[in-house]
Amino acid sequence: MVAISEPPSALKGQSMPHPARWVAVDALRGVVMALMALDHVRDYFTGAHFSPTDLAHTTAALFFTRWVTHFCAPVFFLLAGLGAFLSLSRGKTHSTLAFYLVTRGLWLIVLEMTVVSFAWTFNFTPTVYELGVIWALGCSMVMQGGLVYLPRPLIAAFAVLLIVGHNLFDALRAEDLKAWGPLWAILHTGEDIALTSTLTIDPFYPLVPWVGVMALGYALGPMLEKGAPGPRRLLLGAGMMLTAAFVLLRVANGYGDPAPWSAQPSAILTVLSFLNTTKYPPSLPYLLMTLGPALMAFALFVDKTGGAVARFFIVFGQAPLFFYLVHLYVIHGLALGAGYLSGYDLRAFLALFVSFPQDYGFSLPVVYWIWIGVVVTLYPLCRWYGAIKASRHHQALAYL
Repeated sequence: MVAISEPPSALKGQSMPHPARWVAVDALRGVVMALMALDHVRDYFTGAHFSPTDLAHTTAALFFTRWVTHFCAPVFFLLAGLGAFLSLSRGKTHSTLAFYLVTRGLWLIVLEMTVVSFAWTFNFTPTVYELGVIWALGCSMVMQGGLVYLPRPLIAAFAVLLIVGHNLFDALRAEDLKAWGPLWAILHTGEDIALTSTLTIDPFYPLVPWVGVMALGYALGPMLEKGAPGPRRLLLGAGMMLTAAFVLLRVANGYGDPAPWSAQPSAILTVLSFLNTTKYPPSLPYLLMTLGPALMAFALFVDKTGGAVARFFIVFGQAPLFFYLVHLYVIHGLALGAGYLSGYDLRAFLALFVSFPQDYGFSLPVVYWIWIGVVVTLYPLCRWYGAIKASRHHQALAYL
């Protein structure tokens, strides 16, 4: 979502990755941006007022509508790290890259607490500040700004340590650490932090292991450098290994996920239980389940980005933060309109979607049609903004 990108015309004469391999990053990012919009449209328009992963109430269609969007956040973080590494091949120095990562990360944190927070609620005086994906991306970029000075093998080891080892500390809760509890909630558990009697912070995207996922993307960067041998084979192999690790770990029903799967009354519900890994905070099985197929999908895009479908999604992938900010306002604005036309008090929609009236909402097919309409509407806007970025080369545009 926060790629470091420049138009190919600006790169002549520089050492750079193969253009098609770089564009593949934008293509995959664009796909997950569109999937992310599906999740948010479902949040604001569904008539199913329960968790789509609640096996006692959900349907397979509703479950997979939510499940497929699990791939979004891991891909955002992975590609942000990958983009950071590739920018070194495009002329950036480590110092320049570190400065950009730190300043961009701080900017994302500011956006999360202001523009993004308001988009979710349309409320100027929220009682809860949700620290979501933009917050975690910003903090991870600040951390990555320091990591870029380390040798790549050490960065890779750090990434694996966070991703694989963070569940060792699941039993340690914020309240166990007393004064240090809020810091532990931000880093690992994601528990609410009460600032005052009327204001709470909800860090539901705790930083560990998201920092590790971004660092992993950075460590994988050499696979896409110019002259790297067989990137497709390497990516496919890595993706298959992670996916196999997920299956083995999930079958064992042991380490990594606080929500073990179990046999259900039907075969399809058993499959759903197996796939129902924990995202908040992200468990090791969740990350393996998403990163493995994501790497395999990325391999399919490498050197094959000339088709119409790929070109469509590249438009979103080249303007990810712009897409993110605009789509939140469009979706919430449409929900406000739908509530008004349905006869509800508009004040009920000046809040996070979980507070919407319980009898409000639409069927899943309607949700999908609204999602398609949102994506189609945003396409020309993102194409327009992408053209501005490509033609003006203004440094400030790199931050949006």
